[in-house]
Amino acid sequence: MKESLKKYFAECLGTFVLVFFACGTAAVLGCKTNSFDAAYIMTALAFGLVIVAMAYSIGNISGCHINPAVSLAMLISGKLSVKDFIGYVVAQFAGATAGAALLIPFSGGKGFGANGLFNGDIILSLIIEVILTFIFVYVILGVTSKKEHSAVAGLVIGLTLTLVHIFGIYFTGTSVNPARSFGPALFTGGEALSNVWVFIVAPLAGGALAAVVFKLLHGEKAK
Repeated sequence: MKESLKKYFAECLGTFVLVFFACGTAAVLGCKTNSFDAAYIMTALAFGLVIVAMAYSIGNISGCHINPAVSLAMLISGKLSVKDFIGYVVAQFAGATAGAALLIPFSGGKGFGANGLFNGDIILSLIIEVILTFIFVYVILGVTSKKEHSAVAGLVIGLTLTLVHIFGIYFTGTSVNPARSFGPALFTGGEALSNVWVFIVAPLAGGALAAVVFKLLHGEKAK
C-alpha cells in the first residue's frame, strides 16, 4: 500500500474509533449537557482515552490527527501538504460517518452523541467552540514541536481533550472536531444537522487561530 494511502486509512480508522467509542459512550450512557453525573465524566474520559489509544497506535503512521481542525493547523504550520490535507479531511469525515452509522444498532435509539447549540445561541456556541479548539490545538502544536516530548505526547493530548470536554460538554456537548460533529449529526437529523455548520466552522477557525498564534510565539523555536 502506498505511504499516502496508509496515512489516509489510518486517519479514517482513528476517526471511526473516536466516534464509535466516544460518541457511543455519550449515547449509551445518556450524557446530558445539564447533568453533571457519572455519564458526563465518563464521556469526557472516553474522548480522551480514545485519543491516547490512537496516538500510540497510528501516530507513527499519520500523526493521529483524526480531526480536520488539527490537520488545518498542521497545514498552516507547514507540516502537512495540501494534497495530504485534502486526503486527511476526506478520510476523517468518512471514518466519522462510518462510526456513527455503526452506532445505529447499538445505541438503542438513544442518539449518536451529536452536538447542540448553547441555549440556542449560535454566537455563543461559535465562541465557546473556537476557544476550546484553540486550546486543544495549541497544546497539540506545543507538545509535538519537540522530539523529546514524543513519548508523552499522546497522553498529554488525550488529557487535554478530556479537560476540554469536562468544561465544554455543558455548553455544546463539545465538538472541537468537524468530522466528529458531522457523523453523528448526519444520522440524528433535525436541529443537530441544521446546526452542524457551527461545529464545522468554529473548530476550523479555532485550529487556524492556534496555528497562527503558535507561529508568532514559537516560530523560531519550533524550527
